[in-house]
Amino acid sequence: MHATLRQLKCAPGQAQEVGRLIEAEYIPQLTGVEGVVSYTLVDVGDDRVTSLGVFTTEASAVRANELAQAWAKERLASLGAAPLEATEGTVLLHSIFPA
Repeated sequence: MHATLRQLKCAPGQAQEVGRLIEAEYIPQLTGVEGVVSYTLVDVGDDRVTSLGVFTTEASAVRANELAQAWAKERLASLGAAPLEATEGTVLLHSIFPA
């Protein structure tokens, strides 16, 4: 299993709009990546959002980062978003707890 970690600095007050655009435009692209398991986006404050994507293979995680970089550059620049910081790595532990 592999994961992507991404962080994006937004223009002041734009984190919600960035989240809306990710849900409306990036998530549909991500669902086309074979091996996607999950995606979580977190507003971490200070006009920053962080995401965690989980994938079955390294190739799918790398592909998702490529899509994210291209999409963010094209669609989020108008919101004053800084370049997307993205990393990928092997998942050492993944636990799911019942609700």
